[in-house]
Amino acid sequence: MMHSPEKEWPRAAVLNIVGLCERHLGEHTPNLSAFAQKVNGGHQVIDPLLPALTCSAQSTYLTGKLPEEHGIVGNGWYDRELNEHHFWKQSNRLVQSKKVWEILREEKKDFSCANLFWWYNMHSSVDYAITPRPLYRADGFKTFDIHTQPMNLREDVKTDLGDFPFHGFWGPRAGITSSKWIAESAKWTEEKWNPDLSLVYLPHLDYDLQRLGPNDSKISKALMEIDQIAGDLISFYEKQGIRVIILSEYGITEVKNVIYPNRVFREKGWLSIKDELGLDYLDCGGSRAFAITDHQVAHIYLQDESPRFRKEVRSCLENMEGVEKVLEGDARKEGGLHHHRAGDFVVFSAEDSWFAYYHWLDDSLAPDFARCIDVHRKYGYDPAELFVDPNISFPTLKVAQKLVGKKLGFRTNMDLIPLDANLVKGSHGTRPNDPSDCPIIMGHGIKPSEKMLPSTEVMGYLLNLFQK
Repeated sequence: MMHSPEKEWPRAAVLNIVGLCERHLGEHTPNLSAFAQKVNGGHQVIDPLLPALTCSAQSTYLTGKLPEEHGIVGNGWYDRELNEHHFWKQSNRLVQSKKVWEILREEKKDFSCANLFWWYNMHSSVDYAITPRPLYRADGFKTFDIHTQPMNLREDVKTDLGDFPFHGFWGPRAGITSSKWIAESAKWTEEKWNPDLSLVYLPHLDYDLQRLGPNDSKISKALMEIDQIAGDLISFYEKQGIRVIILSEYGITEVKNVIYPNRVFREKGWLSIKDELGLDYLDCGGSRAFAITDHQVAHIYLQDESPRFRKEVRSCLENMEGVEKVLEGDARKEGGLHHHRAGDFVVFSAEDSWFAYYHWLDDSLAPDFARCIDVHRKYGYDPAELFVDPNISFPTLKVAQKLVGKKLGFRTNMDLIPLDANLVKGSHGTRPNDPSDCPIIMGHGIKPSEKMLPSTEVMGYLLNLFQK
């Protein structure tokens, strides 16, 4: 273990437990509930950022700015110059505002920070970073791996902890194994480097809350699993004299209605569809209007910007069942979304609805990536990737056969994902009606209040962690 010299400021850890809400604190979360009561007697509800999405919320927490300033308008966006959509990019340079550790370094010269799986974690100014990063090989194979900073940490951490369980991080097998590995990597980083600030991402609750919905009785198991990991981490950090804050990015509400804006646009003749080997692909650059969907948010981009067509698109959006709010042009400032990456329209659903990216009208014509886990090529976030297609007979056998073929060197299309968006039971992105479905923050310096904490003020609490 490396022991750092005594510094003039405390050290701290921020545990991001995705999807954790006020309603979850109770019998299934004894460690988290005890922590909330022990430190200042409770928790604070956060007024969720709009859009309440991973990349946007994290960027606001770490910069204190709205998306129109830091530039992260969602988990994905459409680049008008390249005529390409981007999802789950990882370069920290995409965040266009100063981050909390950079601010702290201005007055604390030797301040160090470790980022364990928070997003935009590649080539950032943190001292130590570990983040998921597959290797895309020339032969078409994808090899699961991680990226680290410094680069030599990659082999060191895998030697000590084993390979990162990528299948437990996303997809039908997503579960507790990834959060457990991330928690162990946080301990490993602390024992070797003693960073002043550790940012730790624990995604476990996100999976079943989307698969099953927040009101399913099986959620109790996921709560108990993440509570055990969080309790262990809290105990570990507190023994080192490290101050701890726990927060979440958003809450997940039950959904029963799927909105398909691209299908509506196609029926109106606004989409350009390209036939590739007999399948339908969306030609964004040639479409008069199209949607990049992101949970309960959709960015609508226009190639035809005439006032008459814009008015027609707005009317169409407002008449879609489940659409609650349409922000256009300067009105995007209402959500802090007046940025060139944002759509001409930014649309929010009601909390019981969400947007699916599907543009095809016949499942037999869906693009090849639709039935695969492919977070980059799809024209929106696809929570159906959390499921194996229920129409597949003996799915375990089919998966095994494909994995054997892959290990033997055969190129294999892992087409196991369903095209039934109605399987999804939970979503996020808009502001829930019930505060108990909103994100929370608790720990050092957090005082319970009936007033919701604006998302932009979270960074202030992070800065205060380092005051004597």
